[in-house]
Amino acid sequence: MVDNARARKLAKRITQIVAEALEHEVKDPRLAMVTITDTRVTGDLREATVYYTVMGETVDTPPDTAGAAAALASATGVLRSRVGQQTGIRHTPSLAFVPDSVPDEARRMEELLARTRESDAEVARLAASAEPAGDPDPYRAPRDEEQE
Repeated sequence: MVDNARARKLAKRITQIVAEALEHEVKDPRLAMVTITDTRVTGDLREATVYYTVMGETVDTPPDTAGAAAALASATGVLRSRVGQQTGIRHTPSLAFVPDSVPDEARRMEELLARTRESDAEVARLAASAEPAGDPDPYRAPRDEEQE
């Protein structure tokens, strides 16, 4: 039987445990700029998917995503045992680490919005100096019999 509330609570607790362990216990320098963003646990509480992002050392340096993925893969056993110790559930869920795509999608959406703003400004600039192609009043007025 699936208990979604229990799965959400366990996911939240796993997020806290893994983030704390990465900060204080795992001594791999490749994990220094890793942030745990979310965790999803299956309904049977057997598998947990942990989402993470990697930041660069500075704003200009690209993040080392491959190194962070390798470091997380090597630390999976330690992190899973830490989750088992601190949650106290009968079966410790297996951990799968997946890079979070939300920051990349947000960056892509911001770029699309910026391009849209630029094209809207260009259209507004062209419309300001535009003149009608035909008559200034393209709609015909109804004929009066007096004009004929």
